[in-house]
Amino acid sequence: MDLLLRRASLIDGSGGPARAADVAVDGDRISAVRACGELAPGPGTEVVDLAGLTLAPGFIDVHTHYDAQILWDADLTPSSWHGVTSVVMGNCGFGVAPTLPEHRDIIVRTLENVEGMSLEALEAGIDWCFETFPEYLAAIDQRPKRLNMGAFIGHSPLRLFVTGGEERPATPGEVETMCRIVREAIAVGAIGFSTSRQPAHQGAYGRPVPSRYAEPDEVYAIASVLGELGKGILQVSIGPGMFVDQFSEIAERYGVPVTWTALMARADKPGAALRMVERGGLLPGEVYPQIACRPIVMQISMSDPVPFAEIDVWKDVLARPRAERAGLYRDAGWRERARAATLDGWSHRWPKTSVEETRVHHDAIGIPLDRLASDRGTTPFDLMLDLALSDDMATRFRIVLDNDGDDEVGELLADKRTLLGLSDAGAHASQLCDACYSTHLLGHWVRERKALTLEHAVWRLTGHPHQAFRIADRGLVREGFHADLVAFDPETVGTTPVERVHDQPGGADRLIVRSTGVEHMWVNGVATRAGGEDVAGAAPGRLLRG
Repeated sequence: MDLLLRRASLIDGSGGPARAADVAVDGDRISAVRACGELAPGPGTEVVDLAGLTLAPGFIDVHTHYDAQILWDADLTPSSWHGVTSVVMGNCGFGVAPTLPEHRDIIVRTLENVEGMSLEALEAGIDWCFETFPEYLAAIDQRPKRLNMGAFIGHSPLRLFVTGGEERPATPGEVETMCRIVREAIAVGAIGFSTSRQPAHQGAYGRPVPSRYAEPDEVYAIASVLGELGKGILQVSIGPGMFVDQFSEIAERYGVPVTWTALMARADKPGAALRMVERGGLLPGEVYPQIACRPIVMQISMSDPVPFAEIDVWKDVLARPRAERAGLYRDAGWRERARAATLDGWSHRWPKTSVEETRVHHDAIGIPLDRLASDRGTTPFDLMLDLALSDDMATRFRIVLDNDGDDEVGELLADKRTLLGLSDAGAHASQLCDACYSTHLLGHWVRERKALTLEHAVWRLTGHPHQAFRIADRGLVREGFHADLVAFDPETVGTTPVERVHDQPGGADRLIVRSTGVEHMWVNGVATRAGGEDVAGAAPGRLLRG
């Protein structure tokens, strides 16, 4: 054996109870799992004593948007700090391939508007060394990377590639072309196909993202390709004509696992999420509603008002370059058109919106915007814009968007019909950081709230995504499986406070959260973290082929 991990409290990802065990690794695979003391190291074996630590499979994050970041960040931070050893990107129908040269600007501006990515970082960081999806996968395969990566082929770049960006239903010939491209993508290793019908997904220049122009039959046709090939996952961001009844029908008709986003527990609608789980659970087919274990909290500036995209009149803002948006906010006519719809559409959010970062409005920090507006004799809509304009757009607002029904989140986590995801790692980098969802789960929900056992939480992060996403030979500590492993201290595992750093291409900023208690990590048998610190230059990650 090359590596012997001794005296660990092993939680193997199956949901079974923790047990004392030694684990041997030979090359990139787990070669033996035995009771403590039963395995003897050879003369060249590295021995690591894990007494007092929990050893688990490396965590699998099924909902990321690292499609662009991998082209400039081989370490895929901050996920690699939080026990995550494998990620799946290309969710919600987005990605960077396939893309023709003439469509690169649309793709970049779509990621800017929908996923809150920095235009400067995207323009400086993306190496357009590919056009087709197989070429993109080959580029990812060849790049050094700290983690394993799998990718969906996304509907929006696919549709742009085939229809040229025309905002209409596809012709039968175009649907067949899309099916052919998806068939080719699955053949070379795509995890599956992702799409979005989400009305809030406003892309380049404030226009609906390409996937929103697809008829449901188009999604069914592409899903049939996955069924025909007998592999691949369908991931859908919900919207008109595509919800639980359709997911059940697709899963049953084509034998395709379907996962949908997002199932949120809202404090103002208690019980609604659990009722949706019950409704979906009565339908046939393998369907997984995705949940988050953290409130969805964004820090936004009004130069990048992504969350307002769900309100029609804000398309006017998103259609403009960031530098021109302040001018629209000063326009009394636009305010008059936008005021009522914004106040009504966000009526449940104004009490959960406040100034978070500012250069001049320090007296406003932390005060709910509806109360502050009332005190000042204005509306929260007008106050938000006025605060931003008077600070040269530098003020950032903290907004609790969703998933703030804390007790119900705990119940959703305990329900095995739901799938934990929604970290959105790689997206909304300057607005939120939920890439730390795994350590938050272990610290907050297991140790502090005791809402689920440590074994159940590890299954949530490993064995369950292994099962739902068909991630071969990963997600369990089992002989013959890849040696993706994490050792953590259950008494200290958790997250640090959020930080804002400027380390993206072009000097763009982002929010990061670091971990506590994550002591060791191995990816494909190679140490990537030791003694609570990253191993510099480690790049044992591989492309996960579906």
